[in-house]
Amino acid sequence: MSRLKLMINGLPGNVAMIIAGHAAKDERFELLPWSLTGPEIEQETADVDGTPVSLIRPDDRNTVIQEIIGKHGRFISVDYTHPTAVDANARFYCDNHLPFVMGTTGGDRNALTDTVTESETCAVIAPNMAKQIVGFQAMMAYAAENFPGLFKGYEMIVRESHQQGKADTSGTAKAIVQYFNKLGVDFSEADIIKERNPVVQETELGVPRQHLGGHGWHTYTLVSPDGSAKFEFTHNINGRDIYAEGTLDAVRYLAGKIDQGHTGRVYSMIDVLRQ
Repeated sequence: MSRLKLMINGLPGNVAMIIAGHAAKDERFELLPWSLTGPEIEQETADVDGTPVSLIRPDDRNTVIQEIIGKHGRFISVDYTHPTAVDANARFYCDNHLPFVMGTTGGDRNALTDTVTESETCAVIAPNMAKQIVGFQAMMAYAAENFPGLFKGYEMIVRESHQQGKADTSGTAKAIVQYFNKLGVDFSEADIIKERNPVVQETELGVPRQHLGGHGWHTYTLVSPDGSAKFEFTHNINGRDIYAEGTLDAVRYLAGKIDQGHTGRVYSMIDVLRQ
């Protein structure tokens, strides 16, 4: 069985580096030694498991990507870049007929979907690649559909904590809030408490010091109108290895859909879990 060719974009970002490291050690994949990166990155290469990966800036990517396709044929792109680059990157992948896994949050998610469905490629797009958290989201979706108004009148506090460099509010937190809205909770995404201060994270929340640079801690607290009942849902992830497993599963799932001739289709991590 031939190995799946993939390019991890977003190096030398932390998440992209971890995903690339896992892919480089996995015999199911062939990690191509190039990565799309931002214009602010000064280094020319990133070291992935002892292999230098050339970093491609936006001004050069149209030319370089065609050279790579000419040499290696089509491949799957994995995007862990920056929220501000999501929409443009998706258009780039679709214009070049490159199927992709989008792990970056941010951008206009409706426009992102439209970009893919109007193209001749397909993609897995998800705000969270951790399979267990995606499973939790699926349970929330089931509850929202089958028990509307279950928490009507309850007050809610949502606090999400991520490493200081994460620019946007967690896409997972936004999705969970939407489920609670359907369950009757009057709460706006704008009210999500976004914690990025490492001092607060360590001293108040209890995030281990070694994971201040890479973690995702979420707590959803609901209190009944009379204060007699309290429900709390928490998922705390230290490090980023959990996202690598889910991302590479998404790559394999997408490769299967490509082999079946699918085009213009967007898949979610729920689809990946159901395979």
